[in-house]
Amino acid sequence: MLHILLGDDDVELTALLQEYLSSYDVRCDCAYDGEQVLQMLQTRAYDLLVLDIMMPKMDGLSVLRQLPNTASSTPVIMLTAKGDEIDRIIGLELGADDYIAKPCNPRELLARINAVVKRSGPTVADDTPLPDSRLDMDTAARSCAIDGDTLALTGTEYDLLLNLLRHKGDVVSKEWLSQKVLQRELQPYDRSIDVHISRLRKKLQPYHNDPIKAVRGRGYQLVL
Repeated sequence: MLHILLGDDDVELTALLQEYLSSYDVRCDCAYDGEQVLQMLQTRAYDLLVLDIMMPKMDGLSVLRQLPNTASSTPVIMLTAKGDEIDRIIGLELGADDYIAKPCNPRELLARINAVVKRSGPTVADDTPLPDSRLDMDTAARSCAIDGDTLALTGTEYDLLLNLLRHKGDVVSKEWLSQKVLQRELQPYDRSIDVHISRLRKKLQPYHNDPIKAVRGRGYQLVL
């Protein structure tokens, strides 16, 4: 059974989501302000955090900024106002794995939860040989090292890098990456892949000046 934390000050919504998710073996604890979210993350480990951006005492973006000091390995899905692209981009830049707009469909939220948890947890090792690269990727442990240095990657960043490595030298479209990694079709104006790639590129740049090339109108190419 998954055990998640839902941070949202909408009591009716949290009750609805709690009831729905429990029928799919997802136990859901609730926190109603940002400070309570951080306190609960310090008391136990959760499989995932669903975090509303607009909360009292401390907003969701401020919570995200504090997570490296509390539960940096906890994957995060943001709840954002419909059409509020700036909050989504900032949240992704701060390390959130995905987002869903409010009011959200509980079934879609469940699908996002399962997708994020799946790419954040251990997987069965894939024995398919990877192309020669400075990257040393352990597909069982879902870890990555370069030149002997371990990279601190989110589950989403790891899957992006692995899929780019499997197609090293090829230009991979954002549409394909969205379906393969985020497990959803790329929507108009959705910059999730771009933001995740930007974070990944920054982590690789100490080892290569331009590790992931953006090919205008086509996608991304790993050259490391």
